[in-house]
Amino acid sequence: MSEHRFSKYFPVLFLLADLACLNLGIFSANYERFGGFLYTNESYLTLQVVLNLAWLMIFFSTKLHEISREFRLIDHLNKVLTGLVINLSVVFALWFVAKPFYYSRQHLFITYLVFTLLLIFWRSVWHYFIRYYRRKGYNLRNVVIVGYGELATDLERYFRYNPGIGYKFLGYFDNNPEEARGRYLGMVNELKSYVGKHSVDVIFCCLPRLYDKEIKKLIDFAENNLIKIKIISQFSRLGNKSLSIQKYGDIPVINVGAIPLDSMANQVIKRAFDIIFSSLVMIFIFSWLIPIISLLIKMESPGPVFFKQHRNGRDNHPFLCWKFRTMVVNNEADSKQATKDDPRITKIGAILRKTSIDELPQFINVFLGDMSVVGPRPHPIKLNEQFQPKIDRFIQRHAVKPGITGLAQAKGFRGETSVFSDMSGRVRLDRFYVKNWSLVLDFKIILLTVISIMRGSENAY
Repeated sequence: MSEHRFSKYFPVLFLLADLACLNLGIFSANYERFGGFLYTNESYLTLQVVLNLAWLMIFFSTKLHEISREFRLIDHLNKVLTGLVINLSVVFALWFVAKPFYYSRQHLFITYLVFTLLLIFWRSVWHYFIRYYRRKGYNLRNVVIVGYGELATDLERYFRYNPGIGYKFLGYFDNNPEEARGRYLGMVNELKSYVGKHSVDVIFCCLPRLYDKEIKKLIDFAENNLIKIKIISQFSRLGNKSLSIQKYGDIPVINVGAIPLDSMANQVIKRAFDIIFSSLVMIFIFSWLIPIISLLIKMESPGPVFFKQHRNGRDNHPFLCWKFRTMVVNNEADSKQATKDDPRITKIGAILRKTSIDELPQFINVFLGDMSVVGPRPHPIKLNEQFQPKIDRFIQRHAVKPGITGLAQAKGFRGETSVFSDMSGRVRLDRFYVKNWSLVLDFKIILLTVISIMRGSENAY
């Protein structure tokens, strides 16, 4: 019981630590902008109060105090970054509304840069600490499994090899004691008397070993005794992680092939991130970069500054993709990929391609909603038509919006797809991204992309 009392303080700890990180970010921004950690200007004191209230609201609305013990670090950080993106969306909107009062963009940027870094750091430290704490035998939950079988033994093995999640396995209840060797506790109908004598926090029911009536009785018993009950089913044997439960009236249905971005909540979060990111790029970079690049392109060769080409987006719908023009105007732009030492590429175009600056206008596509900052790269339509019949599940890469960068590009698949293995490698990574999307993965891909650009790539031509 003492362990349960300890857990009830987690929400307060999380909230205070998060607010401490936020205010350290504000103090850092004050020092950088005004030369002191405390700044007594009334409008900035008001801003500090507003930012704290905004995080307080997001903290509880996104349930950042509820971190499941089954969460991996990436799951934990994804939930935190989700709250951060929603919070940034609120603050970004307030910044536009409060423009007459003029709050420094630099101040807000430093505040949230420091806040984000501190938030990720302390939450990561907490994750590893609590897992270490549980491995030492503290903050544990006692669990039993009802129904012995292959799934049940797999679950027991998972508890044994992952002590950091804090589940202490007590044993099995099964109506066939000869099969349920080892940690056998008794028949299914003996569970109630066992619970009366021992502390049990979670009951796992293995469906193939139980009848509907037995499960219904177990659910009623667990709910009447404040015990969590979870169902294990053979659907886990399908070899497909993309499973979700949908309800048609009162009938639960397993949806095979579900992806994270099927969720409206995830779509809103990713769209909010795209709007924030693309807006910052257009405000801070486009205002000075586009005139310079436009002048250099025009000086070297006649033609438009931007190259616009139809490409396939989400659900395979075509859209007009923007890039800086990197070639002389030619009739093969839509039918022939750029190759090494391609004579069509201009001198300034070669630099733009090598540094990926030619892709920057696609932030306009992101802002308009045709693309995302991160996602499978959109291919020319004729390239899609060439490879789709040859590569299994090629079309799955179009289940989400295309991106300015993607997992394939971050892993080195850039430039010309001259051989089949180049394209199949891209598609394999794109499909992994579609099935395993998270905000953490998006941030990781952005970071890997920046590193890749700085290192340079022999395929970037």
